[in-house]
Amino acid sequence: MSNVKVLNKGEKYSHVSVGSIKNVDGKQFVKESTEATSCEISFGTLPSGAEVPFFHSHKHNEENYIILSGAGRFQVNDDVFDIAEGSVVRVAPGCDRNLKCTSSEPMTYICIQAKDGSLEGYTMTDAEITERKNLL
Repeated sequence: MSNVKVLNKGEKYSHVSVGSIKNVDGKQFVKESTEATSCEISFGTLPSGAEVPFFHSHKHNEENYIILSGAGRFQVNDDVFDIAEGSVVRVAPGCDRNLKCTSSEPMTYICIQAKDGSLEGYTMTDAEITERKNLL
């Protein structure tokens, strides 16, 4: 069951919330709620000692895991390494992956899934400074 709430929506934007990240239970996917067309974003929490109950891989998408709290172990194919708050792990398509929480506190993370090789421009190669009245 999704706890994602749509807060604001306009023709060119969506604003949703999963609530307190520390209270995310299991996995919460936001693609449908935001109507995203370029990536899937999910928030996940693993209790102490828990791991994702299966390995998986993707055919076309890479995944980027951002660890927000807690610590654990990550496995990509046969490579295993420690992860902790602040860790960012990118996994290419065609690789098995899984993660486990080894800390006494739950491990909370964000996973961003997007088509491998699709990023053409970023930061200032894709952005332009615009003139707009600041209403903040």
